[in-house]
Amino acid sequence: MAVLDKLTSQQAIELENKYGAHNYHPLPVVLSRGEGVHVWDVEGKKYYDFLSAYSAVNQGHCHPKIVDAMTNQAKTLSLTSRAFYNDMLGKYEKFASEYFGFDKLLPMNTGAEAVETALKIARKWAYEVKGIDENKAEIIVCENNFHGRTTTIISFSNDPVARKNFGPYTKGFLKIEYDNLQELQKALESSNNIAAFLVEPIQGEAGVYVPSEGYLAAAKKMCEEHNVLFIADEVQTGIARTGRLLATCGNCSCEDKNCSGSPEVKPNILILGKALSGGAYPVSAVLANEVVMNVIRPGNHGSTFGGNPIAAAVAMAALEVVADEKLAINADRLGKIFRDELTEFCKTNDLVKSVRGKGLLNAILINDTEESDTAWDICIKLRDNGLLAKPTHGNIIRFAPPLVMNEEQLRECIAIITTTISDFSK
Repeated sequence: MAVLDKLTSQQAIELENKYGAHNYHPLPVVLSRGEGVHVWDVEGKKYYDFLSAYSAVNQGHCHPKIVDAMTNQAKTLSLTSRAFYNDMLGKYEKFASEYFGFDKLLPMNTGAEAVETALKIARKWAYEVKGIDENKAEIIVCENNFHGRTTTIISFSNDPVARKNFGPYTKGFLKIEYDNLQELQKALESSNNIAAFLVEPIQGEAGVYVPSEGYLAAAKKMCEEHNVLFIADEVQTGIARTGRLLATCGNCSCEDKNCSGSPEVKPNILILGKALSGGAYPVSAVLANEVVMNVIRPGNHGSTFGGNPIAAAVAMAALEVVADEKLAINADRLGKIFRDELTEFCKTNDLVKSVRGKGLLNAILINDTEESDTAWDICIKLRDNGLLAKPTHGNIIRFAPPLVMNEEQLRECIAIITTTISDFSK
């Protein structure tokens, strides 16, 4: 088979199954094109994308401004490594630092790399600034977290699929219940060696669990009282997904370029990825103020591709799209419509127990066990009806369309979802 031969869906699936490692369980659909809120399979069938590459494609598929920035930079200079300066990185670091209201940015490529970077920064700060004895620092994390799948990160995961047979595990982490301030207070008081608290503002992979009102602000205040860094992993929730530029933002309008002026919580360390590039290129970042970031010195940390010129150009364009097209405002408005409509539907259909979320990061809880195939089977029917979504944790279906969606499209999608579930229930 020649490289450029056109494949059928079945041929493409068979190739992956034969030659690829089986580390994913994809929905059986083979996509070949995307534009805005839509994707098309190799046979030409059109779908609404209600996953957005796990919120990487917030700006929509193949946004022309982002694609132009990527291709134009690729024609000029793609990679220098950090052995030399390039003329794009400084511009990007200034742009993004000011956009989110921090002093400095450390560029990386993937979300998991950015989390690892934040953990290293927190530990180094603990030893050099807070005065914790070397190799004694501990970081508080939450149960049911999802921060990636590196060896260190799975060391504090409680997902048996991600953990089993990958030990020995990295030490130095205390695990507490999510959205439980009493447990956080107890953990902070348990030791003088606590360096940081790492938390997702909304637990996405766990099933779009939104914490109680005021939880994040109270947690940040507790951390401040104990001289502990508050690390927000906004790889999935950031970049307008939840109706605010960042999920840690309070009730700001997001009418300006950013909303860093009125945050509910200002993290000591902010972790970003996914939509930082609009899904066009692997770009992630860790942001912090100087008192934290200045512990990193030459040779402490790095990446050949981190901060490359294409990544810098793409990220600036992606963030400009978020501001110019007021995507946070759109996500906030459409998210309320989605939850209101699905909540009403829940009252008439016993198969859906509840809907939850914020902005355009939402989920429905299927009235079945985690071990059942019901949510998967519903997603197959949704695919047949022109909408792509995927279960998480067995009986939860996550819905996260691109933020460029309009109300007419959203209502069409709501009709697809409710009709599909109603027909499934018969």
